[in-house]
Amino acid sequence: MQNFIYETPTKVYFGKGEEQKVGKIIAEYHPQKVLLHYGSSSAKKSGLLDRVKKSLEDEDICYVELGGVVANPELSKVREGIRLCLSEGVDFILAVGGGSVMDSAKDIANGAANPDVDVWDFSLGKCQPVKTLRKGAILTLAAAGSEMSNSCVITNSDTGEKRGYGCSQNRMDFAIENPELTFSVSKYQTACGIVDIAMHTIERYFCPGDDTYLTDAIAEAVIKNVMKAGNACLKDPDDYEARANMMWASSLAHNGLTQCGREFQLVVHQLEHEVSGMYPDVAHGAGLAAIWCSWARYVYKANLGRWLQYAKNVWNLDIDFEHPEITIERAIELQEDYYASIGMPTNLKTLGVKEESIEKLALDCSRNKTRKLIGYRELAYEDILKIYQMAYNGQRD
Repeated sequence: MQNFIYETPTKVYFGKGEEQKVGKIIAEYHPQKVLLHYGSSSAKKSGLLDRVKKSLEDEDICYVELGGVVANPELSKVREGIRLCLSEGVDFILAVGGGSVMDSAKDIANGAANPDVDVWDFSLGKCQPVKTLRKGAILTLAAAGSEMSNSCVITNSDTGEKRGYGCSQNRMDFAIENPELTFSVSKYQTACGIVDIAMHTIERYFCPGDDTYLTDAIAEAVIKNVMKAGNACLKDPDDYEARANMMWASSLAHNGLTQCGREFQLVVHQLEHEVSGMYPDVAHGAGLAAIWCSWARYVYKANLGRWLQYAKNVWNLDIDFEHPEITIERAIELQEDYYASIGMPTNLKTLGVKEESIEKLALDCSRNKTRKLIGYRELAYEDILKIYQMAYNGQRD
């Protein structure tokens, strides 16, 4: 087990009706003015936004609003938010929504607190925020795990780049998680959430590291239980217990718990970011489902033991020690079949990705052949290109 730092400063308020306390919760931070940040009209139509406003008003908390965050949150909206914060004297940001809204709120908080720095430089890795604004979230979608993670992913629509960065300044001060707020999430978005939650842990599971059997056991439980809860959510969208387990899995999968003692590199996420950066209508979870199996088939021989453990402990397969590849390939097939069973794509073509885009995706992901993705198997441009090619048709190689 490698050395690690585990930091989870976000205070979680979990359960029915917890969003009604948001005014009292924010009042503890003594804000001058709050930016109420949200996505499309769903928060308004559901009445959630009105309840939040009333809670703020009951505590005499001043606020301004900024809606319109889209899936794959855009840099232009972040810049708009920064300008609003600076002109209105905002010192606290409340995100009401899913991962896109939360990531947008994080970037706005960082940009507004460091106005002399171009906020896009954080995403490009040129520098990190020195300070940030206070921020909290009311979660309406179980998927991204942004409510407890230190990551932030933003899309620059002008360049087609989708970039993420991690730092302690990205941590939410609090997160309100009421599973009832996810009852209205569509089956497709629920399925995307299942994939994203599981993938946050699956990717960590296949990062380099040894003798992390406690971390492994936690990870395996998260992977199996999010699929179990997800199936129940798809069967009955109003199943509170299933939604609750899925929501809690979202937080645990991306707060660092399932990587303790292992290296950290979300390779498939980086492969997918190029896809949804180039094709903004592609949902992140769907893109992950379309790529993961091809990545798995390309890299598994670099560590047979790890993949056999996954096959046995996650998919309950008996190991064929004479032909271990057969067991592993069966586990990957089961994962692929599961994606198909919940309506997720298993190839890029289904998502509308054009074949002529594949080389550009590989060039962008490899930063024009200057970057390698690190994991059990190092992936240079040629490897990345091959994975995209396999994923285009869902090739079983």
